[in-house]
Amino acid sequence: MSASLPDLSGDDVAVVTIDLHRGHLDPDVATMPLPAEVCERVLAANVELLTAARERGIPVVHVVTAYHGVEEIASNPWWSAVADTDATRRNVLRHQLPGSPGLQLMPQILDEDHDLVVTTKKRYDCFHATDLDHILRSRGLRTLLLTGVNTNSCVLATTVSGNAKDYAVVVVDGAVDTMDPQLHEAALAVIRQAFGWVVTLKEAVAAL
Repeated sequence: MSASLPDLSGDDVAVVTIDLHRGHLDPDVATMPLPAEVCERVLAANVELLTAARERGIPVVHVVTAYHGVEEIASNPWWSAVADTDATRRNVLRHQLPGSPGLQLMPQILDEDHDLVVTTKKRYDCFHATDLDHILRSRGLRTLLLTGVNTNSCVLATTVSGNAKDYAVVVVDGAVDTMDPQLHEAALAVIRQAFGWVVTLKEAVAAL
């Protein structure tokens, strides 16, 4: 199946990054780390895309998971069940807690003079219980370039939610990845089949 790509050069486009924070991407402090080489690749791809977007005046919005406490995390039955098992999310009850260095965006990602930051995400879906939808709609932003971590959880959930809210969602392959590498391509296939577009970094930059 192929579908015409939305116009990425219009004034309704925004880049939305998902959890490009130290909790995933800084091996020294990460509670749910991606492999070091994957961190480097994802960060480099995002820097390239974000630089191009800012040069063209395209809004950039960063969404970062931040919990008030362990109880807030443990109220999710599945997360509570996999905590301290052999699951990739076994550190979930220690992830993105108050005062954690993992809450910080990777320094090469943020441009404080240009970007907006949403720091209230509590679940995979970046729209759920955050002000992301308000930020986008109030600015007339309806076409979203999504990047970040993890392809098969937060990126997928946000794409599904964005689709249900009638956003045109475009996921940038190369600028997304996951702690579950065996599910990366499968997640992109699900998105491509039913919820949005998947483009390469090169295609995204060229289309801006």
